[in-house]
Amino acid sequence: MTRDPATDGLQVYIVGGAVRDALLGLPPGDHDWVVVGATPEDMARRGFVPVGGDFPVFLHPRSKEEYALARTERKSGRGYKGFTFYTGADVTLEEDLRRRDLTVNAIAQKQDGELVDPLGGAADVRDRIFRHVGEAFEEDPVRILRLARFAARFADFSVAPETLELCRRMVEAGEADALVAERVWKELSRGLMAAAPSRMLGILQQCGALARVMPELQGVEQIAAEVDRAAAQGLSLPGRYALLCRLTPQRDAMGRRLRVPTECNDYARLLPEVLAGLDAAEQGAGQGSGQNASQGTAPVSGPGADPADAQLALMERADALRKPERFLDLLDAAAVLRAVDRAAWQSLVAVVRGVDAGAIAKACAGSPARIKEQVRAARLERLRAQ
Repeated sequence: MTRDPATDGLQVYIVGGAVRDALLGLPPGDHDWVVVGATPEDMARRGFVPVGGDFPVFLHPRSKEEYALARTERKSGRGYKGFTFYTGADVTLEEDLRRRDLTVNAIAQKQDGELVDPLGGAADVRDRIFRHVGEAFEEDPVRILRLARFAARFADFSVAPETLELCRRMVEAGEADALVAERVWKELSRGLMAAAPSRMLGILQQCGALARVMPELQGVEQIAAEVDRAAAQGLSLPGRYALLCRLTPQRDAMGRRLRVPTECNDYARLLPEVLAGLDAAEQGAGQGSGQNASQGTAPVSGPGADPADAQLALMERADALRKPERFLDLLDAAAVLRAVDRAAWQSLVAVVRGVDAGAIAKACAGSPARIKEQVRAARLERLRAQ
């Protein structure tokens, strides 16, 4: 590492995920730094800017990376906030590493590149094992979620049996019940965006935490494979979340309780509509004359059903004309479950959006009901001409 005047004379180490990822040969991300033997006053004199929080963390005067003073933790209450921190200058690097969650995250690197690994984390990285550092792991229930999320990200890692058993004991002791919605969603969303989201669900299910943090969730065995396919296809977070809870009747209640972002809740609400609409449109196309059966959508019944009406009904229900990109995203999510001709639907949406609703409104001056009727008729005419 190059000489840094701001840290000259300080005992500074890179710790945690950056060291782990370097050992795995992964691209470098953000660095987490720990400073041993310093006080807040020492940091301020060197130009570091405090960022506040429960313990002293400072921004480097030039790089703006975060530097935390070495600390120890002591459990003082339930949940992830029930901790008392000590950040005296006498806290050693090993004491700081021992408060961490997993051995693979408890490795430090000196500025000259030498590793400090008192807990065997490098060996666990080599053997692809997630192992808790010590019994202090059970003091923070967020660590159950983090473990599950890491399992989703690093699909070739296994979880040590003793670590999984410790998670079970934590759940049985009620620690998972103290998790707040924001932390559950933060870890859940990151796990969903990992390479193998099913592993997150599997770990949470094996230790009993899934039923505590998402009791509404249904059909886990089926959706596990679906969210993995969604990850392989590069779906957005809203699309993956919609697939996660597509078999859950209480998806709205779950979204409210976990404070899920509005966009994700909207996708979860609309995906069943899109799936039903695609089925209905396909049926309508099969009953119509000369229409492509892949271009379909809403509830259609009877031998005289109109494919264009089914197509337009789906677009209306999914608000595809105002939000075409969201509609295409929903089609991508649906494509995880069934065949979807995305290009055909994209073309149909463009055709319908090409109707000049403003001109029709002028021609039907003063009659909202007639305007709506005529606009829809014009859109149907365009669809039938395809």
